[in-house]
Amino acid sequence: MELLKRLTEATGVPGYEGPIRRVIIEALAGHVDSVDVDLLGNVIAHKEGKGPVVAVAGHMDEIGFLASHIEEKSGFLRVQPLGGFDPVTLVAQRVIVHAQGGELIGCIGRKPIHILTDEEKKKPVEMSDLFVDLGLPGDDVAKLVALGDVVTLRQDFVAYGDVVSGKAIDDRVGVYVALEAMKRAKKVACDLYFVATTQEEVGVRGATVAGYRINPQMSIALDVCIAADTPGVPDRDQVSQMRKGVALSLKDARSISHPGLVRAFRDLAEKKKIPYQVTLATRGGTDAGAMQLARDGSAAITLSIPTRYVHSVVETVHVADIEAAIALLAAFLETADKVDLSG
Repeated sequence: MELLKRLTEATGVPGYEGPIRRVIIEALAGHVDSVDVDLLGNVIAHKEGKGPVVAVAGHMDEIGFLASHIEEKSGFLRVQPLGGFDPVTLVAQRVIVHAQGGELIGCIGRKPIHILTDEEKKKPVEMSDLFVDLGLPGDDVAKLVALGDVVTLRQDFVAYGDVVSGKAIDDRVGVYVALEAMKRAKKVACDLYFVATTQEEVGVRGATVAGYRINPQMSIALDVCIAADTPGVPDRDQVSQMRKGVALSLKDARSISHPGLVRAFRDLAEKKKIPYQVTLATRGGTDAGAMQLARDGSAAITLSIPTRYVHSVVETVHVADIEAAIALLAAFLETADKVDLSG
């Protein structure tokens, strides 16, 4: 899990993925035939082989912020989000401002609950209520921070019980699964491209560009899915459950998985006795939604790792579900030339 720790703790918000990109390129060394970076910042690795052209994609960007305003007297910083946040999860969290002169530690604050009026207490927390406190006066902040500086949430990767937890599990765990599956596959029965995509959190932009370039016949997006198997959530609303294995997505708001790929992954999981579950989501989407529309069209599917507390700094996944995802993807890469996409 050392690689997953490095992946999650690296920074890379949409459009500014440089630090995480360097970690991924280093991890790819010796495992692929070539690595390229396109103008949108996607890492495109190619493992040459015979058979269908297959693209495996996991997005490397994480949700974060850009500095948007500095309060002149107080030095409090206002930020604009890149990606979807529930503001409730942000209160009292530490952040890093990646300024030109170096990193600055800060924390996210809001008006103290002790002095909120009764009406204010009834209102949901909004981004406009929040600010970043760098512990410095306004003059100093103005000298150190520029508008547009990247701001990321700060959190360590930890293991406890049977799970691992941290920031940016979404979707560094998908990147990790792809890297480990490529290493584990005894042979690759396809012409394989692995793409660590950019800007997924703001509209699957990297996958759109990479899909056009690769023009794959089959596309597998690796991402997280909601595991709402927590108190107070009825079974029908849980989407997925931890400890039940890798999730095969049948549909989400951006794509409908190709029946031939669904059948192939189900058959492989049952043959190899790999635990799996199926999910149907009405909201959200993954890189599969972009890659299935590449040029002539691509048979696409999403493999997901059930994740609790998505889009927070304590995103949590079960080690056994990660292993199931790696095992299933590796088995697919070994048999991709046998997949029947007809009917």
